[in-house]
Amino acid sequence: MSTPVDVVAQLRAALGERVDSSPASLAESRADKSGHAASGTPLAVVHATSVADVQQTLRIASATRTPVVTRGAGTGLAGGANAGEGEIALSVRRMDRILEVRPDDLLAVVEPGLINADLNTALAEHGLWWAPDPASRATSTVGGNIATGAGGLLCAKYGVVRDAVLGIDLVLADGRLLHLGHRTVKGVTGLDLTSLVIGSEGTLGVVVGATLKLRRLVPGEVRTIAATFPGVRAAAEASAAVTAAGVQPAIMELMDAASLAAVHRLLSLEPPTPGAAQLTIQTDGPAADLEAERIAEVLMAAGGAVAVSHDREEGERLLTIRRSMHPAMETLGTALIEDVSVPRSALPAMFDEIARVEREHGVVIPTVAHAGDGNLHPNFIFDAEPDEFGVIEAPAHIWAAADDLFRAALRLGGTLTGEHGVGVLKRRWLVDELGEDQWDLQRRITRQFDPLGILNPGKVFAD
Repeated sequence: MSTPVDVVAQLRAALGERVDSSPASLAESRADKSGHAASGTPLAVVHATSVADVQQTLRIASATRTPVVTRGAGTGLAGGANAGEGEIALSVRRMDRILEVRPDDLLAVVEPGLINADLNTALAEHGLWWAPDPASRATSTVGGNIATGAGGLLCAKYGVVRDAVLGIDLVLADGRLLHLGHRTVKGVTGLDLTSLVIGSEGTLGVVVGATLKLRRLVPGEVRTIAATFPGVRAAAEASAAVTAAGVQPAIMELMDAASLAAVHRLLSLEPPTPGAAQLTIQTDGPAADLEAERIAEVLMAAGGAVAVSHDREEGERLLTIRRSMHPAMETLGTALIEDVSVPRSALPAMFDEIARVEREHGVVIPTVAHAGDGNLHPNFIFDAEPDEFGVIEAPAHIWAAADDLFRAALRLGGTLTGEHGVGVLKRRWLVDELGEDQWDLQRRITRQFDPLGILNPGKVFAD
């Protein structure tokens, strides 16, 4: 068995200056935006710039049985890409090229380190766009979107990452390169390994390329509707009524009173009415006006104070309020940012459960929701001192409250995570949702891809 020094020496011999062992880089690779950090520091950070770099790293890791954690921009919220003691942090952030754009076939081939928003800026020149729209689009990478199965504000109408990827180039733990999926609209040859890799959080292989399914830019106008309600349950009932009315908005976001007030303070806006919750809804395409009119009727019938904007800039300003949620939470204390989904009709009941958890556990949980698809982001606010590495871990009473909330989502027919992934933070509840048999089957599938268990060990599946 090679020693850690030997492993780093082998990496340096093969990859030279792309192997980084500076204290700052090692410390940065331990954590993501969740607030969680891995124990200890990794052996080194490999800044891969090519598929060959990734293959060489994994061949060395396999030969020495050294764990590897793949990283992108580090914007994850579940601790899924945090590298710790005795591990290699394999960064693909510098692999950020657009390799091919085919407007005639509505596809693009890209590297994993490409920033989501940069991709769409480039595609706009061709009259195209890639639909996944996470709130972190200005900083998150395509590879990270694929690893977590990301969603975003537009996914209720335009789908999530799983709906927008045709193929994946994947390097296995032993360094072999696989080309999964296809470039055609249809393709059912063999098992759908592309979909299996999406959302697998680095446990099956390293994504080094992706063939993306694109859309034409949506023609017509955009209409933005802002509706305030006396409380969050009323807003949730109104969003469910919009869905039941058969109208399909492009965006439908809900902010409860605590989150709305925090964002208004952060952006120096006039304080909202105390206790008020807000729905922000956008319609697009040729039917934008008719759909906005119908949605406004539904919202007013549900008791909302409704305003419809025909101005794109005003619409973006209203959405900026929603996109500012995470920095606003930082002004309230330390936030454990969570992610559960329930059937859209169960959204009002889930907000009732959040209020119950707040009362019974004595915690504050400002919450926003992608109301168009039932995906909620409860934020557990707490005060705690950082450890010796500057990391602040959520205390036991916060996890007790989170446990109660997660189980409530499952009782309502929901799921533990809609788009953030399992990582480290959710793994203890995984078997509660999947059941023993499916949990065991999924774990055995990961071993078929990675027999030595060196890819992102300890993430998603815990003993």
